Amino acid sequence: MMAPMGIRLSPLGITVFCLLGLGVIYHLYAGVLSTRLSLFKQKKTVDLRDLLALSIEAAVQGGREVKRIREDNALQEKSKGKTKEGASEKFTLGDLNSHRKMFYLIKNTYPQLQVNSEEHDDAEGEATIWARSIPREILEKVPREKEVLAERITVWIDPLDATQEYTENLRQYVTTMVCVAVDRNPVIGVIHKPFTGYTAWGFVGEGANIAPRASYNTNSPKVIVSRSHAGEVKSFIQPAFGNNTEIIPAGGAGYKVLALLDPTDEEYEKADIYIHVTFIKKWDICAGDAILRSVGGQMTTLKGEQIDYSSSEGITGGLLASVKTDHKELVKRLPNREGNK
Repeated sequence: MMAPMGIRLSPLGITVFCLLGLGVIYHLYAGVLSTRLSLFKQKKTVDLRDLLALSIEAAVQGGREVKRIREDNALQEKSKGKTKEGASEKFTLGDLNSHRKMFYLIKNTYPQLQVNSEEHDDAEGEATIWARSIPREILEKVPREKEVLAERITVWIDPLDATQEYTENLRQYVTTMVCVAVDRNPVIGVIHKPFTGYTAWGFVGEGANIAPRASYNTNSPKVIVSRSHAGEVKSFIQPAFGNNTEIIPAGGAGYKVLALLDPTDEEYEKADIYIHVTFIKKWDICAGDAILRSVGGQMTTLKGEQIDYSSSEGITGGLLASVKTDHKELVKRLPNREGNK
């Protein structure tokens, strides 16, 4: 018998065979690869209603650290250097621990979001993730989900507003704040008072848990200003509103915004206008801006310009905030000054 003959392929045949095999593999897996690539490229979204609830939880958790460290008298006070005006900028363990709680709670829950914080540290952070519990008052005011592309969102957090007053044990001025900006505009604002437990929030176009007062006086207004710049602001605003204008010095941008509104917390002066005339950072004002917008108020530069919350850390054009007033008319009454020409 003759031995069976083997099949021998020429180099060309081997090449053709390999190409056929690759073609089969491609057709088998092309659909799978295409699907996976599509999912990879898919834009991630965030529900703003969830982000509001998360922002409140972050502010409250940070506030607990602020309160605990102040009550334990464990501030470990340091100086971060000088402000643009030459004043010493304080830093405490309360600032740092609050930052860690707030920053990592948000980043662990939504890693894709850009979160800008006043404080920074090299620690690995907290292994905390939001439990996704939405308070009833939010569900009542925001009954539907509000999905937004994550790339459109910037979160600003202030782990401890009014650090100077915190070191002086002036607790009424201290707040923790979170702001969510979408396409450069403040949309969600949260201001929490650690020592009373009071939390104010607003969601532009959806509602707020705080309201404006019944009326405001802009003819002879009460103007709330920074404690450290009260004299400078007084000389700036008297030409606009008269020598009898009442100046209310206070600490903390969050506190000053709430003084324009009607919080249930009773530790507030009542002001008609909030004015700041020097450099101010965006994590100080973004939450208040959002809350004011949510109740029909405004916060602008002294020239009446809207503030861009997409990038950079502060503004040099001063600040004017009002509620239920002709804001443009207030801007016109202000005198010209450097940064307001």
